[in-house]
Amino acid sequence: MSFRACLTALLAASALVAFQPSTSLAAPRTELVLAIGGEPDDGYDPVLGWGRYGHPLFQSTLLTREADLSTTPDLATAWTLSDDRLTWTIKLREGVKFSDGSPLTARDVAFTFTETAKAGGAVDLSVMESARATDDGTVVIRLKRPWITFVENFYALGIVPAAGHGADYARKPVGSGPYRMVSWTEGEQLIVEANPFYYGKTSPFTRITFLFTGEDTSLAAANAGKVDVVSVPATLADSLPNGFKAVIADTVDNRGIVFPMLRNEGKRDTGGYPIGNDVTSDIAIRKAINLGLDRKALVDAVLLGHGTPAYGPADDLPWSNPEGRVSEDLDAAKALLDRAGWAPGADGDRVKDGLRAAFDVIYPSSDSVRQGLAVMLGEQMKALGIEITPKGDTWEGIDRLKHSTPVLFGWGSHSPQEVYSLYQSDWAGIESYNAGYFKNAAVDAHFAEAQAAESLEASYPFWQQAEWDGTTGFSARGDAAWAWMVNLDHVYFVNECLDVGETQIEPHGHGWPVTATIQNWRWTCE
Repeated sequence: MSFRACLTALLAASALVAFQPSTSLAAPRTELVLAIGGEPDDGYDPVLGWGRYGHPLFQSTLLTREADLSTTPDLATAWTLSDDRLTWTIKLREGVKFSDGSPLTARDVAFTFTETAKAGGAVDLSVMESARATDDGTVVIRLKRPWITFVENFYALGIVPAAGHGADYARKPVGSGPYRMVSWTEGEQLIVEANPFYYGKTSPFTRITFLFTGEDTSLAAANAGKVDVVSVPATLADSLPNGFKAVIADTVDNRGIVFPMLRNEGKRDTGGYPIGNDVTSDIAIRKAINLGLDRKALVDAVLLGHGTPAYGPADDLPWSNPEGRVSEDLDAAKALLDRAGWAPGADGDRVKDGLRAAFDVIYPSSDSVRQGLAVMLGEQMKALGIEITPKGDTWEGIDRLKHSTPVLFGWGSHSPQEVYSLYQSDWAGIESYNAGYFKNAAVDAHFAEAQAAESLEASYPFWQQAEWDGTTGFSARGDAAWAWMVNLDHVYFVNECLDVGETQIEPHGHGWPVTATIQNWRWTCE
């Protein structure tokens, strides 16, 4: 749809009729329009993964995180883990109702966890043995083995009603969160209103319209005064509209290249697609790329300074290990390639046993930031004699190639479970996790120690050792399974009359992470 047609449609929508261009003299409002992306392919069902990268909004979770990531009780009032670390006992808040007025009990919580485990989708609950309600206010969850990162589900998994969860739930969700759905026009907009049965702190904004428009259209709508918050990529971060302020959220939203670790020996994945790459299976190539990356230049040129260099999947979080990092050193990278037998050819590209140091890097063609990173990566690697060709593709095309061709992926989570998913050998080839088929017995052993720890805090040293234990690890100093490139800032253009308060350190940008603290938002103009 063209911008003109899209804007015409938006103006025709009843939700937008009342909105006039924002000015410093605007009257206090109870309605907002947000263009922050985040439309889910599978709808708004937590069982299918909705909400795992940001608060599910329609549904409540057992626990929540404040802006500083400290824990706050939500549906849960108490939660304990048994000494053998196999049983969670959770006490629930009394008097909670779903948005249709029906009561929420422990049966609904047990149902949500059980159905999510059965679904076997984006939320992995395979370690769970059972979830059952022992009375209306108590849930007991039994694990098959100690698994300390299971607690992340208490923050991310929205609770659905056992009696009202059916085939159409994802498009007509009922939950106990702060908002309920009014209407959803897929590919265009979502309208929500305050849930009258919500038990928690409420936002002064009782009606919100989410627009699902592209980057340029969203920015144009902001310039026309038709939206109050716009999420923009770094490439547009300096295009601040009149009447708006920039809000920059720190994140663990990273971008990096995953390397196929196996040689191409004709193996196929379960979908029949190829596994392995003869160039990137050589550790010298992977380590040289990590040494050759000028990450600061990537931040400055592609992100326009709106980010930081990335060295791992969880930089600066308590479970990351800065000892696994490497600094840019072109001379060391060239010497490493020389020793490994990758000799410069007549055209400058390196060759080993007749194999050229050349491969594609694929990225989603709709993502301007990843395109810029891929192009600049190719330019930087010319100095090493490695030819990298950036190629945009659809996600369907990427799925066919991700085990044989390096992919520029994005990740970032508030839990070390994601680190596990990216590097644990048993996860090789599962969806987009461990797409390179990385395998390291020492890393697996450190992960096992981390999961068996008595608390999340006690597990941190083991996650750090998995990254680099002084001898090996998944980091650039170890097997260099990835070349992590940048951590993005999340840039929002916010109406100057809207105070969104302190933002969290946000995870990967799926969903609406900025709305996690929406109850603290305020309209400041009179």
